[in-house]
Amino acid sequence: MLSAAAVPGFAAPTGEEVYKTRCAACHDQVNDRVPPRAALEKLPSSRIVRTLDSGAMMAIAFRMNRDDRISVASYLGTKDDVTGPPPSAFCSDRAVKLSATPSGWNGWSASNANARFQSSNLAGLSLDGVRKLKLKWAFGFDGDVTAFAAPTVLDGYLFVGSASGVIHAMRAESGCLDWVFQANGPVRSAITVAPLTGSTRHAAMFGDMTGWFYSLEAESGKLLWKVHVEDHDSTRLTGGPIAYNGVVYVPVASWEETRASDAGYPCCTFRGSVVALNIADGKQLWKTYLVGEAQETGKNPRGELMMGPSGVGVWSTPTLDEKRGILYVTTGDNYSKPTTELSDSVVALDLKTGKVVWSKQITESDAFSGACGRNQEQCGPDFDFGSSVILVNAEGGKQLLLAGQKSGIVSALDPDKKGEIVWQTRVGKGGTNGGVQWGMSTDGEFVYAAVSDLGRMRNPVPMSSNPTVADPSKGGGLTALKVSDGSKVWYAEAKPCPDGAPPGCSPAQPGALTGIPGAIFSGSIDGHARAFEAESGSILWDFDTTREFVTVNGVKTRGGSIDGPGAVVVNGMVFINSGYPRNGGMPGNVLLAFAPQ
Repeated sequence: MLSAAAVPGFAAPTGEEVYKTRCAACHDQVNDRVPPRAALEKLPSSRIVRTLDSGAMMAIAFRMNRDDRISVASYLGTKDDVTGPPPSAFCSDRAVKLSATPSGWNGWSASNANARFQSSNLAGLSLDGVRKLKLKWAFGFDGDVTAFAAPTVLDGYLFVGSASGVIHAMRAESGCLDWVFQANGPVRSAITVAPLTGSTRHAAMFGDMTGWFYSLEAESGKLLWKVHVEDHDSTRLTGGPIAYNGVVYVPVASWEETRASDAGYPCCTFRGSVVALNIADGKQLWKTYLVGEAQETGKNPRGELMMGPSGVGVWSTPTLDEKRGILYVTTGDNYSKPTTELSDSVVALDLKTGKVVWSKQITESDAFSGACGRNQEQCGPDFDFGSSVILVNAEGGKQLLLAGQKSGIVSALDPDKKGEIVWQTRVGKGGTNGGVQWGMSTDGEFVYAAVSDLGRMRNPVPMSSNPTVADPSKGGGLTALKVSDGSKVWYAEAKPCPDGAPPGCSPAQPGALTGIPGAIFSGSIDGHARAFEAESGSILWDFDTTREFVTVNGVKTRGGSIDGPGAVVVNGMVFINSGYPRNGGMPGNVLLAFAPQ
């Protein structure tokens, strides 16, 4: 599906029309909590787009396609450029020097098996060191209200995206900048670095939340190439890519299911996919859609046009199986009926061709979208997979695939028997904002799963752009399971937020976990970063990020909820992003670096 402007006979609304329809009711009134139109007209249009995409207004703007956002921003704002970081934020020596095979934490996980576990020699952090972690530096994402990008750390350099679409290359030791690059849209994808054939240089590759995929020279930030991997105007590239043998594999997802909350939107037409690109030039080698093309399926009782099938987005990083020549992906639900066989599934793709080798559907008949508030009888449970499947060596040399789902269930599958289920264990209640969301961790003997199970309540702040906030008493919990049989080893219950906690506080733990020998790191919607003892679940370290920080780049910043990417541990340091107002959480815009003191 293309934007409205590309549909024959359909005239896209002007910026003025969008403003009158979507914005004037609030911004033309006098209210201390709402900036008036006169204030908006003094802002650069690019900053207004950022605010609509992933800033303070994203909860209101989610029903708007991006053409409308750009149109209204251009109508209101100035043509001034947004100034970049000041010279004082940059390193005195801005040379990025990566080895032929850089080491650290590359992309979403420390390995392409997606175990999110760092070895002892690369972590460089003992249990005693975990207990002594102190803040070393803080870096602010200027103008943002969310910090949702996963850092990559290699050879002492840190690469990270941002809600503003700025890519930062910086020194892990100090936080000073080497270079920056401006992408077309917000970037929450992890950045994967791979060598360039016939060169000593490297490609830094990532996707943005408007469907563009980029390759930059890691040493300089120079754009090597970029491609638009999917034309649908609701495309977002959330999951990080992985690289192997000169090919980069890109998971493709969408926010179209959210747009369906608009009663006039013909839901839905997006098709989830995986795309293989040549690292050298960005040429597409293959593209595998995971659902068929949408057709008109009639009208619902309210007279709204219905389209389907749709959905089956891939929200997470693919998992590589070199031995079998397989790429594993987990999929989301259908956005509309009819439901299909690859939704809520673990899917095995041939590395060379993209052909589906086998699939295992964990939840059948799951169609869910924003329209469910009007037509609940049409809806499934919304049990997407948002986390990558983990390829792990279990006892006796047997390999298993471990998959955590929003249903609150962890499944172990046999890759040699077309995904036959070996065991399943419930670790949470599950739901739309429940269960395992962004990622588990395993050390090979145990698999660790944190759950969201976030509750919602009405926002006590009047005229807020977020009508609901997180319930301070519901959600969270961390469970350790035996990899061999799924039996529970221990459970660490999450504590409710204390009295007087700010709106948006919740004990929910939807963010990805990170493991090192002896410890598991987990963030929470309450803004705390914690490390748990791997043997018992007792807390080794706890840091509250919900405060203001003095930053190395001079940006005013504050921490908030921790969601999405997990901690990254490299060479005795721990890196954590803080700030995530989606789903009623607390805003923030800071990257924090810790080291033992």
